[in-house]
Amino acid sequence: MPDWPTFVLFLIAAFLLLITPGPAVLYIVARSIDQGRLAGIVSVLGIAVGALVHVAAAALGLSALLVSSALTFTVVKYLGAIYLIYLGIRKLLSREEVQHSAKTAPRRLARIFFDGILVNLLNPKTALFFFAFLPQFIDPGRGLVAAQVLLLGLIFVGMAIISDGLYALLAGTLGKWLKGNLQFLRGQRYFAGFVYITLGITAALADTGRK
Repeated sequence: MPDWPTFVLFLIAAFLLLITPGPAVLYIVARSIDQGRLAGIVSVLGIAVGALVHVAAAALGLSALLVSSALTFTVVKYLGAIYLIYLGIRKLLSREEVQHSAKTAPRRLARIFFDGILVNLLNPKTALFFFAFLPQFIDPGRGLVAAQVLLLGLIFVGMAIISDGLYALLAGTLGKWLKGNLQFLRGQRYFAGFVYITLGITAALADTGRK
């Protein structure tokens, strides 16, 4: 378990990242608009299961790195910080626009659930994100790395279920209005870029003071 200041920083960073609409949130919003709140919630649960797989993979991989070399683990942490800054810069420079939700044929809830798993599980960017984000809050001197990664990962996924679930409920309730006003999500890239860059810089600078 990381120390209390680091854990609080993790909670703040996770909260800021989760309230920023990303690909998974946009997928959930689109599904909720087309088929209602229940379909959106089922999508949230499917995406969460996919995220748990990535968290488990990150825990095993980071633990193996520490066992092989403490220096390698440190290098990975710095590379992770650089990757987060890169994500922020790319987000700020991107010209992507939120597309209107296309009407899709209704699907059974079981299919929606497994679609959510695949959307997250087969996204290599999600794997890279967990591998870059979670190590910034890990202290090998405070216990098993795998256990720390799993704990923080579970907390992150739990917070994601709550925040994504709120998006699903809101989108399902305001479906008709959102179909014509998805442009309100366009400006999120500026906030997202700032969060990624700040997190990467903070993690890198905080790391230099550790023994």
